Amino acid sequence: MSEARIEIDNLVVRYGDVPAVKGVSLVVGQGEHVTLLGPSGCGKTTTLRAIAGLEEPSGGTIRIAGTTVYSAAERRNVPAEKRGVSMVFQSYAVWPHMSVFDNVAYGLRVRHLPREEIQREVDRALDLVQMRNFATRSAALLSGGQQQRVALARAVAFSPTVLLFDEPLSNLDAKLRAEMRVELRDLQRRLGVTSVYVTHDQEEALAISDRVVVMNVGGIEQIGTPEDIYNRPKTRFVADFVGSANLIAGKLRDGASGPGPVGFDAGGGITLHAWAAHAPRGGEDHVAIRTAYIEMAAGAPNGRANVIAGTVRQRLFSGDFIQYIVDWPAGRLTVRRPPTEMFDEGAAITVSFAPEHCVLLEN
Repeated sequence: MSEARIEIDNLVVRYGDVPAVKGVSLVVGQGEHVTLLGPSGCGKTTTLRAIAGLEEPSGGTIRIAGTTVYSAAERRNVPAEKRGVSMVFQSYAVWPHMSVFDNVAYGLRVRHLPREEIQREVDRALDLVQMRNFATRSAALLSGGQQQRVALARAVAFSPTVLLFDEPLSNLDAKLRAEMRVELRDLQRRLGVTSVYVTHDQEEALAISDRVVVMNVGGIEQIGTPEDIYNRPKTRFVADFVGSANLIAGKLRDGASGPGPVGFDAGGGITLHAWAAHAPRGGEDHVAIRTAYIEMAAGAPNGRANVIAGTVRQRLFSGDFIQYIVDWPAGRLTVRRPPTEMFDEGAAITVSFAPEHCVLLEN
């Protein structure tokens, strides 16, 4: 990892007697874009606000660019305005009575910068978000997407050490949200700024992140690249929350000693060839198979590994894919196939998947 820009060690945040964040530790490298992903109430926004200085923790340490901004042991809590961070909120927080220029310039004026420098930095920030032609327009006349661009420009105008995003796209419609993901990711790469992003949208997290931190009930379930999180989930929660997966119950076969191929006895008398990214302990009782990684074909099984007979129970057309519910010896499978592959309900088929796509979960 590149030089650490944000270091969080054993962070604890409580609301009264209720722990919202339970001992979270995380390092974010210089120029890295890390996303905190999880359901409502998992502690992701509280963690972000603690980094920003908007939430006072109950324990642990936070360092930004090597400087300790919070330490329970040292009784240190640097005010938000002195942490060198900038935050983009879900609500945009754009002032409607000001022009676009004045919205972006506000933070620079508060810092008492010279007029020429303010003009230069505002122009630079508006150029970055393609809003310079709107500089004199009232913010009240902007669309939601334009307001979000103004909020981004305001956040980057004073060249912060760290950029924080609290679900900044959640108020936009689906099409604009998808477009803004691309723009936001491109902006972050061009700036090279370290950033932490909060969302509950798994598709968003996978699309824009260098690494994803999956959180649940105040703690971290898994940290990894989007590909790692999707293809190698460690727990049932991660497999179920990120993407679409089948969780198959069963029993790990004896003899597995290290990471690699393992045998897994599922229901209905079938043995699956699976893959363990960890050294099995022997008590693992679930594998995960992504719905997109399962193949379907007409005809009977041919005896190869993970080729199993099934029956199409239900077919659901979803535009970009067709979702099938398939009865097989271990219960039911959900399968997503391209709309070019059509199987009738009631058809006898085989399902198949590669052993590396049948992932043994740690718990």
